[in-house]
Amino acid sequence: VFKQLFYMINAVALNNLLLRKDVCSWSTGMQLRFNISQLEEWLRGKNLQQSGAAQMLEPLIQAAQLLQLKKKTSEDAEAICSLCTSLTTQQIVKILNLYTPVNEFEERVTVAFIRDIQMHLQERNDPPQLLLDFKHMFPVLFPFNPSSITMDSIHLPASLNLEFLNKV
Repeated sequence: VFKQLFYMINAVALNNLLLRKDVCSWSTGMQLRFNISQLEEWLRGKNLQQSGAAQMLEPLIQAAQLLQLKKKTSEDAEAICSLCTSLTTQQIVKILNLYTPVNEFEERVTVAFIRDIQMHLQERNDPPQLLLDFKHMFPVLFPFNPSSITMDSIHLPASLNLEFLNKV
């Protein structure tokens, strides 16, 4: 249940990030990272680390870090490429294209830097899908625990009106 819930949180938040220019900024990256750390802390507090829920947030974590990283030199491009393994090339480039400085200390991402990123990532074999499917459902698996009671030892009360059942 929590894995599914955290996947949906990740998909909706990442899709909004990929579609809205007004949220692609350094400060949004900080807010995202803080909120994600609160969710991770909640999982630890409820002893749900093994549920797989925290791993569902990995693309969103990497997107938040991408918004916070320096985006100028070739070394920065290499760092971004090595860090953003859960994001596709299309997603990385889209976030960089939408990146909008909110104060005078930040600068827009240059076209040359984005091309550098694309050259670093060209050998990746990513799916062409930009947005995440937030309707994706994970299968639910219930373990099979066989009963120690044998079927011939079961007594069916007459009050259940199950005369049509025959013991074989």
